[in-house]
Amino acid sequence: EPTVRTELMEQIPPIAIFLQESRPKFPTAFFEYLMPIVVRYLTDVNNQVRKAGQEALLILLEQDLVAQSDIENKVCPILLDLSAPDSDDEYKVEAVNIICKMASMLSRTTVEHMLLPRFCELCSDGKLFQVRKICAANFGDICNAVGQEATERLLIPKFFELCSDSVWGMRKACAECFMAVSYTTSPEVRRSKLSPLFISLISDTCRWVRQAAFQSLGPFISTFANPSSAGLYIREDGTLSIRPSMQDVNSNSCQPSNNITLMSSSTNAT
Repeated sequence: EPTVRTELMEQIPPIAIFLQESRPKFPTAFFEYLMPIVVRYLTDVNNQVRKAGQEALLILLEQDLVAQSDIENKVCPILLDLSAPDSDDEYKVEAVNIICKMASMLSRTTVEHMLLPRFCELCSDGKLFQVRKICAANFGDICNAVGQEATERLLIPKFFELCSDSVWGMRKACAECFMAVSYTTSPEVRRSKLSPLFISLISDTCRWVRQAAFQSLGPFISTFANPSSAGLYIREDGTLSIRPSMQDVNSNSCQPSNNITLMSSSTNAT
């Protein structure tokens, strides 16, 4: 029964945490018994079971409970199979979604060598606009996961494609993540390539795209500032924040309550 398999998946993370805490007593139980079930359920015929398996996998990765060898030899290969050009549409959409979500939890080497080539292919998927939409919406996260060199060499050309996609929702998604993409590039690429591209989004024929671009204008401009002098930085959730200067911190060092307020207000800035 699918409901039984779904319930089983929901219990996997707490069991895995227990086994991790009791590892001397159960050194191989998770890798031998639970991990194969999680991987198998990623291809289950029932979509609710697959969804539960995907959520369980993300929790396990977030808690750093999956060994690097299992990620590279079991998880990534199945996701690459599910996202292949000839894969079923529903499986492909789910696979690209989980690839984007797990990218920030894996090592840069794993993402760049195992997942980035497939992500670039999916950005140009001509069959399913849903796949391209997911790629566009998560583009900034992928850039952050692989770093500047891979972003400029492989991802920026794909970003140009998505920014000129015939579907306006794609262009809107690109406008919304423009700051995160820009933050990962060098000042020269930002000036010579991304600036003209951003102007094209601000001048887009669709008002929803233009509106999203104008909302991203300030954050995009902020990426041109020197972080050490402007105090701007990108938080883990992708939002722009302001780091208090050392002068401000020192001036309030004798007043704990004021210092706490300063830190709190800067942390919440977006």
